Amino acid sequence: MTRTSLRSALGLLLVAGVALSAAGCGDDDEKSASGGKVTITVNGLPPATEAANHQRFLDNVAEFERLNPDIDIDAREGKMDPQTFSAKLAGGQLEDVFYVYFTDPANLIAKRQVADISTYAKDFPVVDQVKPDLRKVFSGADGKLYGLPYKNYSSGLLYSRPLFTRAGLDPDNPPKTWADVRVAAKKIAALGNGTVGYGEYSKSNTGGWHFTTELYSVGGDVAVHDGGTWKAAFNSDQGRQVLNQLKEMRWTDDSMGARQSLEWADLLQLMGSGKLGMYVAPADNIPTIVNQYKGNFADYGLGPIPDGKGTLGGGEGYMFNAKATPEKIRAGLKWLTFWFTSAERFEAENKWAAENKLPVGLPEPQIFTGEAAATQAAADKKYANVPQENYAPFVAAMDSIPVKFEPPNAQQVYAVLDVAMLKVLTDRDANVDQLLADAEKQVNTILAGVK
Repeated sequence: MTRTSLRSALGLLLVAGVALSAAGCGDDDEKSASGGKVTITVNGLPPATEAANHQRFLDNVAEFERLNPDIDIDAREGKMDPQTFSAKLAGGQLEDVFYVYFTDPANLIAKRQVADISTYAKDFPVVDQVKPDLRKVFSGADGKLYGLPYKNYSSGLLYSRPLFTRAGLDPDNPPKTWADVRVAAKKIAALGNGTVGYGEYSKSNTGGWHFTTELYSVGGDVAVHDGGTWKAAFNSDQGRQVLNQLKEMRWTDDSMGARQSLEWADLLQLMGSGKLGMYVAPADNIPTIVNQYKGNFADYGLGPIPDGKGTLGGGEGYMFNAKATPEKIRAGLKWLTFWFTSAERFEAENKWAAENKLPVGLPEPQIFTGEAAATQAAADKKYANVPQENYAPFVAAMDSIPVKFEPPNAQQVYAVLDVAMLKVLTDRDANVDQLLADAEKQVNTILAGVK
């Protein structure tokens, strides 16, 4: 889970499309049966209220159409909305190429609501350089490919470098284990004046999201696929470890502050005010803290998730309407590999972002391997305008920590787990075993219909 409504604009700045050679003039088979142009509808266009990103999207569309005179793109605002998706599909309103989160593809593939693009993707070499685990997100049990990623993220430990320094901690050496986090949080909270050592969520599904991340970090699972069905797996030693440590930090150490029942914006605001030492977050929180809560890029460090046995990741990409014709699928792949799933376009996009004083060089995991990964890395380094040395611990550990994705029906599961998180943070007598047992029953009911 992530607040994509606030980070989507940044995502458009940090990603781009592939080699222009792959986006050359359309072949004869791209033409419609009548010999005219192929027109494809695509969504993901930022709203006009995001003026710079809206125009950048349209400028890329115009450039693509100049290079591909046989293809027209009808760009539309909006992204994936599970509440309206089926109705749009049934009513013929779904775009030919549409935006999805990493939690969407498996269900769409199972329901046969998306097109198999495997045959067509072979004509676009960059697809083979997409990381295998990300290709898997967009692949079915049959091994066929149904879409492409363009951005992914993973969570680490976001921390205040000034508070680390004031508390006698090394800002270049963030905590490596949860035991280290507990020690550091006590030192930061001891600074007084309302300073919180470690911040945690417990409302609006954010508590369940963080519980999942922290459970992964100590080697646990929220849900497992067993005998053809999904079952809750968090009522475990690892689940008890997560909740018990939070309970002890809250009530024994008094390092988490008295104000609880926090949701997404609360910790960003607290970090921006200089009153929060640490919390779990992906890198995309940093520009939001700076831009919305008057923070300073130089003040924030990012370390790997403590204990490092796993971390929650996610991302975004595009899939194809099941009703799309072969001509539309080929045209859509040309568009995606011109801008979104690309390495060659990173330099142009990073240059534009830097010129517009937008952040370049945040430590987002790459979607590529091989030559494409090297091309992207060089472009990021060339135009970086954020203090990349502050994120060195996160980057150094990035490839060694397994990235795990969200469980099925994630938002419903998170809502249940919010209750356990809130209870241990607001009731010093909370019974961790009972909380996990109660949550397990509810989550198993939620997962019962998932295949």
